[in-house]
Amino acid sequence: MTCDVVNERNETVDAFELSDELFAGPIATGLIWESVVHEQARTRRGTHATKTRGLVSGTGRKPWRQKGSGRARVGEARNPLWRTGGTVFGPQPRSYDYRLPRKVERGALRAALRAKFEEGAVVVLSEFVIDEPKTRLAVELLDRLGVTGKALLVDVSPSDALERAVSNLPDVRLAASGRVTARDLANAGRVVMSRPAAEHLARVVTS
Repeated sequence: MTCDVVNERNETVDAFELSDELFAGPIATGLIWESVVHEQARTRRGTHATKTRGLVSGTGRKPWRQKGSGRARVGEARNPLWRTGGTVFGPQPRSYDYRLPRKVERGALRAALRAKFEEGAVVVLSEFVIDEPKTRLAVELLDRLGVTGKALLVDVSPSDALERAVSNLPDVRLAASGRVTARDLANAGRVVMSRPAAEHLARVVTS
């Protein structure tokens, strides 16, 4: 399969050939799901916390004697059965991250990339020619390429000017080719990548 390479004026200047290994077999949507769930779990803050009986305020004195009062026995006012007491087995701060096998991550990235190419949602650009950190230049480039809505821009090493130019666009995300995940691709309506970035991704997902 080949993909057209366009310049900043959306003129076809070359063709980019994709490896047959990238399009072999069905699209592994299950791997994409696993990678997306892992990415979302990894980015969870996990700062939720509840107070146990040792953390809530209140006295530790026994409210009344153990026997003879006719009331239920109580050890302290902070026990979980009382309204002002602590919480039993409540959530505590923790990390939700877990290890995902590298083969699963590579397979998910390969499946997501293949899905975008088959949808025709990928634009391979010869290079990003934004020399000034101006949002107007990024908007004009995307307009010429016919890219609207959620977009993902991928370059091998994005320049500072490009990063600052797209920083004010809420629906546009910029990522380096070495840090792109399956969630980034699945969450984007259109993907614009430079040719070096496309070659790098193609090598990574088929290695």
